[in-house]
Amino acid sequence: IVNMNLLTEDGLLVEKTWFFIKEMDGVIGFAGTKDRPIPMRQREVDAMLSQIKEREESVRPAISFEVGDTVKVADGPFQSQNGIVEEIDPERGKLRVSVTIFGRSTPVELEYWQVERA
Repeated sequence: IVNMNLLTEDGLLVEKTWFFIKEMDGVIGFAGTKDRPIPMRQREVDAMLSQIKEREESVRPAISFEVGDTVKVADGPFQSQNGIVEEIDPERGKLRVSVTIFGRSTPVELEYWQVERA
């Protein structure tokens, strides 16, 4: 969400600026009609940001592991293997777990739901 004024003092659209922004990577649209953006009220922006934050928090699983914990792989090709949590990536909901394969310690990336406490 970007707050900017695309209108002149007379209420006319500054077309050059609008087209420049519209063509930038990552811009998917404007509030308003296809040909004329309209400003959003602050309460509308706040409501939108609040919804985004709620979705992010509800999707992100709770972290129940710490680096150094011994875990058991519950799903996937390493199922039933024990390993040590080496790294936690809460943004992606993943763990890097070191498991022993053919006598060697090997790091594997797993999602939270794929492991349980050993």
